[in-house]
Amino acid sequence: MKNLQALLPAIRTLHERIRDAVVDSCERLASEELARIAREQEGDTIYAIDRVSEELIVDFFEREIAPQASLVLIAEGLEGGQIVLPRGTSEESAFWRIIVDPIDGTVNFAYGIPHACVSIALQGKASADKPSVYPDGYQTLVGVVYDPFVNELWAASLGRPARLNGRAISVSKRTRLEECLISIGFAKSKEMLEKTLPYFNEVAHRVRKIRMMGAAALALSYVATGRFDAYIEQGIRLWDVAAGGFILECAGGEFWRQPIDSQHGYRMIATPDLLNAIQALYQLSYDPIQSAGNVKRWFDLSKPFW
Repeated sequence: MKNLQALLPAIRTLHERIRDAVVDSCERLASEELARIAREQEGDTIYAIDRVSEELIVDFFEREIAPQASLVLIAEGLEGGQIVLPRGTSEESAFWRIIVDPIDGTVNFAYGIPHACVSIALQGKASADKPSVYPDGYQTLVGVVYDPFVNELWAASLGRPARLNGRAISVSKRTRLEECLISIGFAKSKEMLEKTLPYFNEVAHRVRKIRMMGAAALALSYVATGRFDAYIEQGIRLWDVAAGGFILECAGGEFWRQPIDSQHGYRMIATPDLLNAIQALYQLSYDPIQSAGNVKRWFDLSKPFW
């Protein structure tokens, strides 16, 4: 199964199985049990509901894909964040990399807030001179994000326009920050709060509104659809952004990311074409003196914040 088109039906099947497993668990188990914390790690809380899909994902790829093509499976909830299949295969020899977040927005889901999604990205190895290649040499080929609460399915494949429920989408045409609706994500670690709060304070009075929705893949998909004008987060994992970031790029937007650790952690900015302006404010929160010149090119700093 080294042909991309042959792999797409399998990805659709996985989406359906995750959805069915979660629905079945919700019918059988009390919400308090699903919201029980199974494990906490920096920046993430793994709930019992995450465990519902973890075994399903590994079993699916072990049975359906690995016998035909080796792969690296990266998913929230896996110990160490990833597994190479078939077991015993080296990561270097893997043909595909598949990144899955079975429930992005787990806290929302666990607390009964209807804003969460399934996110799956398929990547293959590519030459490093391509602009959307990740630092470790992988190129996203397919991205799928599904919100079951409103039955919205975003999908994109390399070289084709991004679509929402089959309809081609594009990013916002707004060009003035004061007209923009921006989403910001917060990890609750002390380090991330110290880095993000200054940025939040700096940007809050320069845009129309800020939203914190709690599901990164949906935030990226909203930027791709023109609902949001940007999404910024200081500490995010690959499974949160691989599919949504690719969908945004296929919708004509920009997806800037920078590795922050060796465990698939990134800081990121997603926007239609305001990347320079957003980055200027982003840098200002770190080094006001060095970055002031960049900011002045985009903002009149003599104006009051309100």
